[in-house]
Amino acid sequence: MASRHDHYPRGDTARRRAMRAAATALAEQWTTEDQDPGGLLAAMRAQRDAAPDAALAALAPWLADTGWLAARLDAALALLRADVFARAPLRPVGGGALGGLLLAEAGAIRLSLLVRPFDAVSQAEAPVAIFAPGRTRTRILAAGGAAIAFHRVAVSAAEEAGAFTSAAASPCVSDPPRPLVTGETLILDSARAAFSLSGGRGDMVLLELAVQPPSRLPIRAYDTATGRLVHVSASRRDSSFRAMALTLLRTMGRRDAAPLFAEEAGSGDFAARWHAMRELAALDPAVAPAPLAHMAAADPHPEVRRAAQATLALLSSPPLQGRDSET
Repeated sequence: MASRHDHYPRGDTARRRAMRAAATALAEQWTTEDQDPGGLLAAMRAQRDAAPDAALAALAPWLADTGWLAARLDAALALLRADVFARAPLRPVGGGALGGLLLAEAGAIRLSLLVRPFDAVSQAEAPVAIFAPGRTRTRILAAGGAAIAFHRVAVSAAEEAGAFTSAAASPCVSDPPRPLVTGETLILDSARAAFSLSGGRGDMVLLELAVQPPSRLPIRAYDTATGRLVHVSASRRDSSFRAMALTLLRTMGRRDAAPLFAEEAGSGDFAARWHAMRELAALDPAVAPAPLAHMAAADPHPEVRRAAQATLALLSSPPLQGRDSET
């Protein structure tokens, strides 16, 4: 199938050099504007040590007045109009039905422009609600005729302090959907509240300010149809990046990297520890038993110990040979 990339000017050195120069100049312009006193990044950096609620309140004007955003998008579009193969200096974020652009980031504070095309999700699918420790402030720039449903889950102080277990996790409770309204602002304790979008006859555009400092509470995904917890993952971004790297190494069959898996199995985040050990067991079952045995006996999290014990028993079981001939 033909693609626009088939026409990329690989042989036109001057054109490619001009595209890169234009994108670099625009990136430098934005960086200067953002770092100047009164700029977006300067404002975000001033709130790096503030409590999440205080940071959201201080940065709320950047969501209320979006003239700066319109100017930035106009500049990016001008770059593309000048050359369709140019790359605007905007970093993509998200994926699946809801993705967009990272506009600025400072420590645990991120400002993103998110878009959900009206046809991105089948209307028959039950949404998954994601709860991530922190606070969010989201302004609806375009509702697209969609409906919004809020989802809530209880979290105890002990769970926030590191005592979370899947077995004892509270179920997710969902409110009936209501029309999404262009211009409204949603302020959520994202550890305990989430929302999902459905329906619509046009694209939905959201400007989201998120403050998500390091937390011992994991990110949790719930099936909203049943209220059941379906997945847990590390909430620390550094742990998430390492987890993705380990998965890539496992996919590549890099057995020489086994010490990296074992090192991450000592992480302070229980979800990161188990992810590393699970990937190690898949990468090299001959190397995994020793660290698995240590995890099964000594990991501080009860569910990690049980998972390690079950995996160790599985790896220790004799292979299923001759089963067909015996039955």
